[in-house]
Amino acid sequence: MKALEEKLAARKPKPQETVQNDGHYQGQLAWRMVIELVAGLGIGFGIGYSLDRFLGTLPIFLVLFVFLGLAAGVKTMLQSAKELQKKQLAGQEGPTAKNEGDRRG
Repeated sequence: MKALEEKLAARKPKPQETVQNDGHYQGQLAWRMVIELVAGLGIGFGIGYSLDRFLGTLPIFLVLFVFLGLAAGVKTMLQSAKELQKKQLAGQEGPTAKNEGDRRG
């Protein structure tokens, strides 16, 4: 039994390694959120600019679709943040609390 415990202890990640990996994941998530926001703005700009050029209007559609793209980007960012929060809460609760939460939701 002691030999098994020693092997398990040797395989457990050190606290520093866990922090580095978690920080790396959060950095990736932060970039993902920035890219989602910029993509929403870019798509809104492209659609608005194209409509304004095609219809020969003032930049009415450009402004409208940039705001719609901003709203879509922010909405997507909030969904990503909720996803991260859900993962962090699931990790803190442990396997038994996680299974009970799955039954409720």
